[in-house]
Amino acid sequence: MSAPPLIAISGLKKSFGGNAVLKDIHLQVQRGEVVALIGPSGSGKSTLLRCINLLSVPNGGRITVGEHSFDFDGRHAALPGEKKLAQFRASTGMVFQHFNLFPHMTALQNVMEGPVTVLRTPRAEAEAAARELLRKVGLAERADYYPDKLSGGQKQRVAIARALAMKPAVMLFDEATSALDPELVGEVLNVIKGLARDGMTMILVTHEIGFAREVADQVVFMRDGVVAESGPPGVVIDNPRQESTRVFLGRFTAGDARATSQAA
Repeated sequence: MSAPPLIAISGLKKSFGGNAVLKDIHLQVQRGEVVALIGPSGSGKSTLLRCINLLSVPNGGRITVGEHSFDFDGRHAALPGEKKLAQFRASTGMVFQHFNLFPHMTALQNVMEGPVTVLRTPRAEAEAAARELLRKVGLAERADYYPDKLSGGQKQRVAIARALAMKPAVMLFDEATSALDPELVGEVLNVIKGLARDGMTMILVTHEIGFAREVADQVVFMRDGVVAESGPPGVVIDNPRQESTRVFLGRFTAGDARATSQAA
């Protein structure tokens, strides 16, 4: 008997005014699985992530992440109570395009802040864990640096460490490398690769097609607010069934689509 999915989304809908951004989305993610969301700009990928983390309130459907389940019937779509919402968001770490670090805090303090203030972790314990996470993302020697003294790639790695400090069951990445200079992309992708090797359940919105092919267990191609195609990367990227998927991937050279990330 197979284990239930860690993430289960059914009938998910989200509209902004009269614009339907997500239309009846269904998605399942097993524990330890890496799912890459690809597709053109405006297809609903980032909105889907924000709905999974309840940063945006769906207008319909059901979201289950681990032991947390939320139903949205379209008439009474609303966030759960503050306590339940805090517990849920602690279990779903999210990393955005822009780093959103506290500028007045060092890298170490940024990583410690959530465990100390939200989880009520003793400060000494939180500091030890934060230093270990900074070591994990290759920034042990930058613990006492403020964000304005860090490169974009270093800031994003601090943001990843900060999300991991909450001990999430799931990590959500919304175009985590899109705001970085090209030479800094690899260092962030390496951290994500390491998390995949460690068995972290992740959903990635990414335009790095070669990286998606290398690291993802499942690739989901979205367009116009729907899942147009999903499956293993060898199918969706190398042999897509849908014409819309082929057209989208045609924007990338065959070599880009088949190459693994150059970051080692």
